[in-house]
Amino acid sequence: MALELSDRHEWVMQSEIRNMSIECDKVCGINLSQGVCDTEVPLIVRDGARQAMDAGINTYTHYAGLMELREAVAAKQKQFYGMDVDPEKEIIISGGSTGAFYCACLALLNPGDEVILFEPFYGYHIQTLVATQAVPVYVRMRLPGWQFSLADLEAVVTPRTRGIMINTPANPSGKVFSWKELNLIAAFAQKHDLFVFTDEIYEHFLYGDRPHIPPAMLPKMKERTITISGLSKTFSITGWRIGYCICDARWTTAIGFFSDLVYVCAPAPLQFGVARGLREINTEYYLGLSKLYRDKRDKICDALFKAKLTPHVPDGAYYILADISVLPGSNSKERAMYLLREVGVACVPGEAFYHDDSGENLARFCYAKDDDVLDEACRRLIGLKQ
Repeated sequence: MALELSDRHEWVMQSEIRNMSIECDKVCGINLSQGVCDTEVPLIVRDGARQAMDAGINTYTHYAGLMELREAVAAKQKQFYGMDVDPEKEIIISGGSTGAFYCACLALLNPGDEVILFEPFYGYHIQTLVATQAVPVYVRMRLPGWQFSLADLEAVVTPRTRGIMINTPANPSGKVFSWKELNLIAAFAQKHDLFVFTDEIYEHFLYGDRPHIPPAMLPKMKERTITISGLSKTFSITGWRIGYCICDARWTTAIGFFSDLVYVCAPAPLQFGVARGLREINTEYYLGLSKLYRDKRDKICDALFKAKLTPHVPDGAYYILADISVLPGSNSKERAMYLLREVGVACVPGEAFYHDDSGENLARFCYAKDDDVLDEACRRLIGLKQ
């Protein structure tokens, strides 16, 4: 028998987001493709991690994470949303929010189970489901407003449906799900006895009047909601890989054991630094994030409008889907590459966020950049010749 890759390797593929980052590096361009978050890490968080290292907090933690961090996450949920969480039994710290979702899928889904996702979707959600042998099915959100209906949900549910995924605020659309929409999903999930997986990593990036509502806070939803989040975006520590899962105690032990198997634990001193940040950073910091990123959003939207790449202005997160149909090319990848060659600005082709060709006229731009970098990207976009 010849040596070869396992069949499993076909379940995953290189993210188009990372592909465009690689292409951007080749031409020394400005990377608005990957959400790496270039803004400064809070000093309290950095000092907390350094002090933990000096104090010898450098070994394995409990499989569920440092109790200091679990208590800090529980306190934050109570402060912002009035959510009562038991830090000992209902929180698992894992290797980033992607790691938390992966372990939740391993613990709660069987091969062949179907999970409903809203489209446009975040590619890592799809790849995680596929890697755990679950089956993604799609509900298309429609412009304006990225809308959907109960009929859309009912059209795709089957006896094999086990869960539904909500990303709010959403990557890549910037949609913030309303109370009415979440109640519709909650009733649907209860009717069909589904898990509700939520990705709430952008909870503090909000620009309009619509607040972030954790689906677990809706009536009768705590027991079936698997809340996934982390501090990668909030504290600009995407490389620290500190994420967490909040759910009913019936599910946490299995999720925690899978996290132990795959990751052992998230980095101990970095957990401590994040815990200190959660304890000591005041509410004004979180409100300031929304103001800071609203200004960045408005800046790049203005540049995209001037470049005739019409943006769909987001209500949350820090990405914009824009219409790039005016650019040369037969698909979104060719159009994105044209933009990179012409002005040295990298974006993500819209095809990365759809299961069919519906994203061919779209591209995603990330504006989590220092102002000088974002200003130069905007200058280049405005100078685009068509």
